[in-house]
Amino acid sequence: MGSTGDPGNTGHATERYRFDGIVVDAVAHTLSRDGQFHSVEPKAFAVLLLLLRHADELLERDQLLDAVWGHRHVTPGVLTRAIAQLRAALDDHSHEPRYIQTQHGLGYRFIGKLLPAEEPSTATPALTGPLPPGTGPSTLAEGAAAAQSPLMLEPAPRPASRLSGGRQAANVPLPLWLRSRGMLIGTGLALLVLAAGGWWRSHTTVRQPSLAEASIAVMPFSSLSDNADDRYFADGLAVEMHDALADVPGLKVAARQLAAPANAEDDVRRIGRRLGVATLLDASVRREGGKVRISARLSDTTTGFTLWTDTYDREIHDVFALQSEIAGQVVHELLGHLPGEVPGLAQRLTPTNDVDAYDAYLRGLALLQRPVGETGNERAIANFRQALAADPHFARAQAGICRAEIARLEGVSDAVAFERARQACAQAQAMDPGLREVSLAMAEIARVSGQSARALTLYRQATDDPALRADGLVGLARTYGALGQEARALDYFQQAVAARPSDAQIYRLLGYHHWLRGELPQAIEAFVTATLLQPEDSRLWSSLGGLYLAQGDSAQAGRAFSMSLSIEPNAGALTNLGAMKFDSGEYAVAAGLFQQATVLEPDDYLHWGNLADALAASPDTAAQAQVPYRRAAQLAQRYVDVRRDDAYALALLSWYRANLGERARALQDLQRARKLGTQPAEVALWCAQTLTLLDDRQGARSCVASALKEGVPQQRIDALLSLQRFAAAGGAAHRQ
Repeated sequence: MGSTGDPGNTGHATERYRFDGIVVDAVAHTLSRDGQFHSVEPKAFAVLLLLLRHADELLERDQLLDAVWGHRHVTPGVLTRAIAQLRAALDDHSHEPRYIQTQHGLGYRFIGKLLPAEEPSTATPALTGPLPPGTGPSTLAEGAAAAQSPLMLEPAPRPASRLSGGRQAANVPLPLWLRSRGMLIGTGLALLVLAAGGWWRSHTTVRQPSLAEASIAVMPFSSLSDNADDRYFADGLAVEMHDALADVPGLKVAARQLAAPANAEDDVRRIGRRLGVATLLDASVRREGGKVRISARLSDTTTGFTLWTDTYDREIHDVFALQSEIAGQVVHELLGHLPGEVPGLAQRLTPTNDVDAYDAYLRGLALLQRPVGETGNERAIANFRQALAADPHFARAQAGICRAEIARLEGVSDAVAFERARQACAQAQAMDPGLREVSLAMAEIARVSGQSARALTLYRQATDDPALRADGLVGLARTYGALGQEARALDYFQQAVAARPSDAQIYRLLGYHHWLRGELPQAIEAFVTATLLQPEDSRLWSSLGGLYLAQGDSAQAGRAFSMSLSIEPNAGALTNLGAMKFDSGEYAVAAGLFQQATVLEPDDYLHWGNLADALAASPDTAAQAQVPYRRAAQLAQRYVDVRRDDAYALALLSWYRANLGERARALQDLQRARKLGTQPAEVALWCAQTLTLLDDRQGARSCVASALKEGVPQQRIDALLSLQRFAAAGGAAHRQ
């Protein structure tokens, strides 16, 4: 069984536990009781896996806290909460436990009777109705290659320049802090670090920062609350403090930091030398009921001595004045100004006068800046709306909705999100047209709608705000990338990394930039770095797995998908596992996995198209492919109406239309995709398949030659083209 130091180890090929009608699937990250699925948070699920792997053994509280939370800045209350959630899901009771026994003052043990492991089923999954999220063939775990360490990634071989072996690798197109305290990633992190370092170092000149007298780094604030979910509050206060101080004239503020605060004089000096700042500000935050306590400290990085420290106990509604007071004291120490003489400082730290609106805004901001999982943007929007319900004039919350809707458009191909984003941006602009967050949101709208000149102007406006500089630089990089100006795009990516070096989302978008250009090794290195910086994001692992799958490394891909599913059930990993099954000829199993993805993300055309392909690949189910092909075509058309520059989407739409018997429209979409000139390998491969299906042999041969030139292996092309007889059969049935 697994080690208590490795809660995320799902390397067991079929790690499933059964007892009293309960099934716990470690790889799919699901818990079902009597056929009903119950949602369990990732931390609680990790606790359950540890208890199951060590059934009948007493696991002490500190063991569990160390293994799952890293035991830093958490109290035993987070474990108590996780156990309570597990009891609710298992229908267990603390006074008469059947499964989880409490050893008071010591820890917990699993006392249920585990049933023998069931044999994997090879039955064809039913395809006539949706499957519940996280369920599916028991062969799901086979897609994740067994590994004693969750991930032991190796340097990438030469790419095949295809994602998911003919299927779209979900989330790779779009849609990160290094978790040093736990052992979720295991010893594989060391190899990840080595794999991640090469490309960016070869393109970045490392400069030792010079020490500036009036300079500061704002470290992440520690949360001392019993509720682990309050982490966002401390993080949000630190971000707001950083951004406010960055606006103070004459004060140099280091890029936003995600490392743990210094706890010793040597750490203070070392961090100061690394960042080139004279002082560090760190704080601890405890929020209980209607009160908040903040203990702040300003340290001299030359001596390691404390320059100033204070503890504030206030009512929660005084948090705005409290932030301003701390910021003013910092400025007074560094610049000799009185707090009241710093223009705009209090205004920046008081974006609303409603503390409930501010609390909801901080929740949304945390999810927008560090999205976790496929529903992160939706949850961010819900929090921003809650903020606006409390304060209808909260412009920054309205701009947050706009940005989150654009992220949803790009992350799950939800075309309807574009119109919602435009409406939200218009409202934000009406509230405060001079707000730089509005400029940034409007820049995103312009970029995705192909208004490059306007996007560049607005992004440059956003970079004038130190708090938004990194976001604006990334926007400039992506816009220049879309214009084909590669050197300028990479230069702006480099500046963005320098401005916010610990932001995994920058590396994710850099990886996407390389993938668009068929530069698979660079894309993999960028995504590896992203998973190092934000290992708790299931999407990053799924995308990394899709990239490994594209280069034919199914073992590496399987480990990444296993990591993704150990965090949460998600459509991206299910789709990519389905791609592995598809490539190995297990079309019924692939169809089952793809159908699960359509349940989790019903508005993403990619999942419907993948499902149709899997059905069309088998003569027994080819006729069933027409309905999902039609749905895929409808959703893809809506998407390309917004994203006219997405060559890959157009090539897929052409393929869907060919399978629906719409020859003229298929050729028109294919011509548009090829004319754009981006994503050449993917477009060439779908071109070959589409023209083969349409019986244009000369055109198909030309596309095959282009695909080979772009690095697609001959055996992959042969395997995919051999399937067209089944797709053609399905199309013929539709045309009769």
